[in-house]
Amino acid sequence: MTTMAPISLDALIHRYRTDAESVYHTWFLGEDRLKAFRTIRRGVQQVVEDIQQGTFPADFRGSSLEVVLTAITEQKQVFEGAAHAFYWKPKLRIPDIYEHRENQIAFGRLLDECLKATREEQILAAIARIHLAGIKGLGPAAANILYFLHPSLVPPFNTAILQGYNAVTGSKLKLGSWEDYLRMREGVLALNSQFAALLSKDLGALGGLLFDVGIGKIAFEGNVDRALSFEAQRLEKTLRRRHEEVLADAKEASLHSRMQAHLLKIGRCLGCDVWVAKNDRTQVNCHGGTLSEGALATLPLAALPAEVRSTVELIDVLWLREGKVVAAFEVEKSTSIYSGILRLLDLSLSLRPGGLSLYLVAPDGREGEVRAQLSRPSFRDLALRPALLVFSDLETHCEALCRFGATPEAIAKIAKAV
Repeated sequence: MTTMAPISLDALIHRYRTDAESVYHTWFLGEDRLKAFRTIRRGVQQVVEDIQQGTFPADFRGSSLEVVLTAITEQKQVFEGAAHAFYWKPKLRIPDIYEHRENQIAFGRLLDECLKATREEQILAAIARIHLAGIKGLGPAAANILYFLHPSLVPPFNTAILQGYNAVTGSKLKLGSWEDYLRMREGVLALNSQFAALLSKDLGALGGLLFDVGIGKIAFEGNVDRALSFEAQRLEKTLRRRHEEVLADAKEASLHSRMQAHLLKIGRCLGCDVWVAKNDRTQVNCHGGTLSEGALATLPLAALPAEVRSTVELIDVLWLREGKVVAAFEVEKSTSIYSGILRLLDLSLSLRPGGLSLYLVAPDGREGEVRAQLSRPSFRDLALRPALLVFSDLETHCEALCRFGATPEAIAKIAKAV
């Protein structure tokens, strides 16, 4: 990449916001991001509970922490390698939260205190305590979990973000240090405040900008060498992959909306009121209209607590009869089967109604993957397991179900038990 003329931070942010393949558009504004917050929060609660009860395993694999980190890494790009820091490395015996009970309790306390925190100083005090504990191998990578608990107070963190921050500010902060992370956090908050009108209270927007600078997608002022974290060949490969992901996401979004349209049509024909995810209402259906046409304008579940309601409103499709949810459908894309299971589990735990059926709607050929995910220890003993609907069956039998089906249970005839 050739040396660029100096540009202001305002211009840099404008370039970031207007680039269709920047993290701002491919992740921060994406529909799946909002769905992740409550799912991850519930997962963190389970980690705390497992640690407190002494049932947390001596390995990352199969633990409730793996559930949380998988949901985070499915956000892609900024969080793609977020789980690596938590893999159990037996030769180094790190991170030391699996075999060392006192360290495990300290880690659980950090998560619990941040879950319950309502003020910035409470979060900072919890971080200070985990830093003083000196747990080998447990560093500021844990901030990626805390970001999903307090997105306006805790910025995400990885090598690229730190390199981007150093490039933008001229700092020389280092990885693996809670002190340097907290210095970066102060700088991020200052930048976010300075450019509040161009960014967001959610620090993920600025984190994405720093990530793009850090991988070398955007060069800033005279710090081109520092901004390029990859040599030219690797940068080109990274940008090519980003472009391919954008194209794939667009194709999947179209297919996702088509499956939602089929489910909404079938639900209405089977005598149900139907709900489409709040953030999908303006998506185009198969007939050129929008998915909201013929769907409920408001969800008649007034008794739900606000945080539960906000999650339920993001389920892809719901069928209701007499004001009760009788079927819930999560339509999955290329990487979201795991997150879909978590959202359906969250829904079933929140509503606990009788007669509720859960369905994962997935591309053909992914039955084995769904079975593997549901075989995880966290899901093995689910009282209410989702069934699988594959895209081709839904496409093929949509009209027949509408014509010959009489009750919501008719959809089960084309579903597979997993």
